[in-house]
Amino acid sequence: MNLYNECEGKGIKRVIFLSILLIGPIFSLIFTAFESNQDLWVHLINTVLPIYVVNTFMLFVGVLVLSAVLGVSTAWIVTYYSFAGKKIIEWALILPIACPAYIIAYVYTDFLEYAGPVQGFIRDIFDINSAADYYFPEIRSIAGAIFVMGFVLYPYVYILARTGFNSSPRSLYETASLYGRNKFLAVGLPLCRPYIVAGLALVAMEVLSDFGTVEYFSVQTLTLGMFNVWIGMNSITSAAQLSIITFIFVISLLLIEIKSRASSKFHDTSRKKTYISLKKLNNQKSILCILICLFPPFIGFIIPVLILLANSLYAFDYEPINVFIKPFLNSVLVSLLSAVFVILFSFLIVSYSNETKSKFVKTLAGISSTGYAFPGTMLAIGVVIFIGFLDNIINSIDNYIFIIPNNLYFGGTFFVLLFAYIVRFQAIGFGSLSSGFQKIPQNLFSASRCLGKTFLGTTIKVTFPLLFPFLIAGGLLVFVDVMKELPMTLLLRPFNFETLATQTYQYAHSELMAEASIPALMIVSSGLIPVFFMNKLLRDI
Repeated sequence: MNLYNECEGKGIKRVIFLSILLIGPIFSLIFTAFESNQDLWVHLINTVLPIYVVNTFMLFVGVLVLSAVLGVSTAWIVTYYSFAGKKIIEWALILPIACPAYIIAYVYTDFLEYAGPVQGFIRDIFDINSAADYYFPEIRSIAGAIFVMGFVLYPYVYILARTGFNSSPRSLYETASLYGRNKFLAVGLPLCRPYIVAGLALVAMEVLSDFGTVEYFSVQTLTLGMFNVWIGMNSITSAAQLSIITFIFVISLLLIEIKSRASSKFHDTSRKKTYISLKKLNNQKSILCILICLFPPFIGFIIPVLILLANSLYAFDYEPINVFIKPFLNSVLVSLLSAVFVILFSFLIVSYSNETKSKFVKTLAGISSTGYAFPGTMLAIGVVIFIGFLDNIINSIDNYIFIIPNNLYFGGTFFVLLFAYIVRFQAIGFGSLSSGFQKIPQNLFSASRCLGKTFLGTTIKVTFPLLFPFLIAGGLLVFVDVMKELPMTLLLRPFNFETLATQTYQYAHSELMAEASIPALMIVSSGLIPVFFMNKLLRDI
């Protein structure tokens, strides 16, 4: 027991150190936001800030509505009805989550703009010579951004809504039938509301953190505003102040989601798990359901991937293969390192916090995983401020002891980018391992203590083997998310350091869509990894 008590003391110190390190950028951002920068802030209020807020709100509401309609309707169809090809459709409905929204934006802009094949076909069919002679919706607009992001992000709602529908007691659906009530409106939707709200909260955070889509479509949102103020106006203080407005959006969403869950609890008193009785459909209704369910993945995945594949056939006519190798290796390197460190930190924090009885340590461990709730641009600002603070501390020590000139020990280096990824995606590793720990019987740890095993021995013999699947799952998800990450990479990467995401961004901005298709396809391919796991998980529900 003394060994465990000693381990607990060391563990508490390690958890506190790692937690402070991970939440440091968030607190740095908040403290900086309270610094005085009145002149520029007044200028922003009088010029662009109202536009940022209004556009963000419009994009926010539009994407939420579209995602809710697509996600809930398709989840109900695949849960309640039985029809041919259902298993394939269940798989297809998750596919858009593999595509980052900014890649879909690039593809559809090239596909739907005036010089694109769609409008070109319309002009040829109707013998139109000028854009003034017909109307076609502008893809580079708020409506275009809503369209793109809605068809990419609806799987978050679909996955959780489907889980909610499957978790609802069968007896309630049967009761609704006896009373002649609509099963969806009377039972399914009310009971599934917490799941839907949780899915919409994830969608909303993705919308608020998006940079590539809104920047390419020239939609002035708060996220783009932070980027412009920081880089364009060279004011990190004003950028931090803008981020606080985004932070209020995020916190409001989280509070709504928590309240929704708390106020919408139900209990199934049956001892056996029962499922909804599937309703068989005739051929005509089956075809209708298939068309409804295939429409979202067709727009959000199939068409974009086919366009990328077609464009890639011409890519090597303009760029040699070696141009894409270095960004690919950089992406793999930074993604792999991020996954390893996130899982390592998460394992240490979860393991030690599980052993301690300190509520403070447990709370601090939970706070350390909140980075994912913050937009990438916002978190990048906090990381720069925090790293600058660390450099100043080290320089002060150097000046006092060694009397040497100031240096940038961390700033502008690869370490800053890696650290930002760890802070942002720590929640994925922490969540995966926390859920794994909950599945391990506590008597196994007690038995290990009784056998005289140290904490390290217990970790090697008990904890690590049982958590290994969760380690792999969490690591893979972090790997894929880092591969897709764009705003933090653009802001924090070292000089001449390109990833697949930044290379796609650079080509797309230069209107070189054929060249952009190769790195874009690589990113999409990596995104198929979590799709496989999610589909398997949903099948087991």
